[in-house]
Amino acid sequence: MEGLVLAGILFTLGLISMLIRRNIIFMLVSVEIMLNAAGLAFIVAAARWGQPEGQVMFMFILAMAAAEVSVGLALILQIYHQLKTLDSDEASKMRG
Repeated sequence: MEGLVLAGILFTLGLISMLIRRNIIFMLVSVEIMLNAAGLAFIVAAARWGQPEGQVMFMFILAMAAAEVSVGLALILQIYHQLKTLDSDEASKMRG
């Protein structure tokens, strides 16, 4: 039960950080925190009911997080190369 509370707190902190921070790298780290919180919830729930599916889902979350980081960092490098800033508000002004 304590693990699910910790996962909820981590997910909430990641979500708040995602909404507050405007730096793209901090937003990427916030998404990673939320993914790890979801993985922790799967592990705790699987341990509670004695099922291996929680560990399988955690491995899937790790693979998805690795792909998200690689694509996200490539996009961040391109945005920084074009705009010379990592502020997400500046990137949204590119629509014109």
